[in-house]
Amino acid sequence: MQMAVVNLRPGQTVYCEAGKFLFKTTNVTMETRLSGPSQNGNGNGNGNGSGQGGGGGGMGGLLRQAMGTAMQVGQRVLAGESLAFQYFTSQGGEGTVGFAGVLPGEMRALELDGTRAWFAEKDAFVAAESTVDFGIAFAGGRTGMSGGEGFILEKFTGHGTVIIAGAGNFIDLNPADFGGRIEVDTGCVVAFEEGIQYGVQRIGGLNRQGLMNAVFGGEGLSLATLEGNGRVILQSLTIESLANALKKAQGGDKQGPTGGLFSTHAG
Repeated sequence: MQMAVVNLRPGQTVYCEAGKFLFKTTNVTMETRLSGPSQNGNGNGNGNGSGQGGGGGGMGGLLRQAMGTAMQVGQRVLAGESLAFQYFTSQGGEGTVGFAGVLPGEMRALELDGTRAWFAEKDAFVAAESTVDFGIAFAGGRTGMSGGEGFILEKFTGHGTVIIAGAGNFIDLNPADFGGRIEVDTGCVVAFEEGIQYGVQRIGGLNRQGLMNAVFGGEGLSLATLEGNGRVILQSLTIESLANALKKAQGGDKQGPTGGLFSTHAG
């Protein structure tokens, strides 16, 4: 399992999802907030003074800020994310902070230059610079009901570095290298660049072969589709397959011959 060891310049800030922090040096302060980085309009900790949300002033400005915080917290709850972020700022010199994901696997640092956003599955986020905005993107009701992970995605915009994590090993693909479209197990999608079209399609029709694929193939009824020209990051291990392997090793319920159609999800 990999970890990210981040060296901070004096005054530089990074934030992470609660539960991803490992260690820090004593000159790095830690603060837990409900608000995301896009609401830190005073430029606290990063020195860039972006001024987002800082021009309202008075009771009106405070009310708008509170409503924005409540909406952002509500979105994270809907996505199954933690309620708060933890912010780490180096004081009086360079500092060091360590982060990790929650499953054995790989990590990746994505560099945002402001031209393209990145979308990630809802447990991939580990940490990011305070100049990177964290948001929630909705893929649509039908896509979500079919694809599980696809309904709610994490969205990263702005400039700076964001660190993501996944299970197993990462595989980098570009659909443009394969005729413009690839089909993927819905649990294997980790992240993709803006410009990639994400969808979910049924495996075959409701005929004999389609039902054979779904019942005995272990893939359920749907596959994720990724179209366009851009980077796509896949993981070689899904949470469902890891959970089934652990249950099998412990002598618990086995997935059985029906595969993914009738199997239950851990948790």
